Amino acid sequence: MQGLGKSLIVFGLIIAAIGVALTFAGKIPWLGRLPGDIYVKRDNFTFYFPLATSILISVILSLILWLLRK
Repeated sequence: MQGLGKSLIVFGLIIAAIGVALTFAGKIPWLGRLPGDIYVKRDNFTFYFPLATSILISVILSLILWLLRK
């Protein structure tokens, strides 16, 4: 039962961290507007793909999960 308790605590901390990140994500002005993000605006068409932002978030999450595994 101790393993289950520790797992629930870790998952709770992860969910809380995600909640904090989503709360403050709008206050980081450069997030979503990095060089490498694709933005095309035409007359009646707008396409936005945050490529560099996605890569940055992926690297950060990979480092966090790697550190948690150790």
